[in-house]
Amino acid sequence: MHTVLDQIETVQPALVIVDSVQTMSTSEADGVTGGVTQVRAVTAALTAAAKANEVALILVGHVTKDGAIAGPRSLEHLVDVVLHFEGDRNGALRMVRGVKNRFGAADEVGCFLLHDNGIDGIVDPSNLFLDQRPTPVAGTAITVTLDGKRPLVGEVQALLATPCGGSPRRAVSGIHQARAAMIAAVLEKHARLAIAVNDIYLSTVGGMRLTEPSADLAVAIALASAYANLPLPTTAVMIGEVGLAGDIRRVNGMARRLSEAARQGFTIALVPPSDDPVPPGMHALRASTIVAALQYMVDIADHRGTTLATPPSHSGTGHVPLGRGT
Repeated sequence: MHTVLDQIETVQPALVIVDSVQTMSTSEADGVTGGVTQVRAVTAALTAAAKANEVALILVGHVTKDGAIAGPRSLEHLVDVVLHFEGDRNGALRMVRGVKNRFGAADEVGCFLLHDNGIDGIVDPSNLFLDQRPTPVAGTAITVTLDGKRPLVGEVQALLATPCGGSPRRAVSGIHQARAAMIAAVLEKHARLAIAVNDIYLSTVGGMRLTEPSADLAVAIALASAYANLPLPTTAVMIGEVGLAGDIRRVNGMARRLSEAARQGFTIALVPPSDDPVPPGMHALRASTIVAALQYMVDIADHRGTTLATPPSHSGTGHVPLGRGT
């Protein structure tokens, strides 16, 4: 570490990058390299030198399997900003997510594409999470999620298949498996859709991770669309949380989500009841229950979604006229 400190004093650089802080050591602290004591001492010395010399300092650190910063928690308290660099090793998309920022907002997200010659910033990443197809297909639904403060348009895809034998399979990618199972149970109980006897496959497009409840309604609509073999127009989005009682709940940031959907060219939004403003050129269909939402789904598929001004007659638990598609 003392070599780095001497170089900072001598060269007076504008930027210093240490990769990684867990590999640095100092004789002024006990413990092994990468240990709690060493990491804390090295970080404190480097940050003090950077502030004294007015040098920007970037410390690269290892993370655990759970995505948390390896080493002592005090490491985060010694720095001004903590950023997580995330991405699927099989894809080119990389996300820089702010976790801590003493001088600004911490819930900002930057999107980048990895190339052979480096990474490039993406101004509008929503198209990366949509499947570009000429015609609608059954089993797909589009939603708008908030990653930090950034609204992102994403797509949920569902497939129901006849089990080959034994218990039906459940394969989920990009969505919490427990939440997907809950939504399937709500459809089975409150909408009386016999989907539990099928193999259920759920996935997102482009490696997107839908971790917030606002994607529940899109998951439910994708499953119902696959069940009925009912394609939905690509101009409709679904936003809302699904409760165990079959109710559709409001989510935060609805106005921001609808504005992003309208900017992307969507004209129909299936959402829970609320007073949130609707952008010009967009028609909001407000459903308070999963049964009402599925009835709206049928109307949207029949291209009648923009003509409905009042909710359908279905309001609670009941049968939705969806035939099993082939």
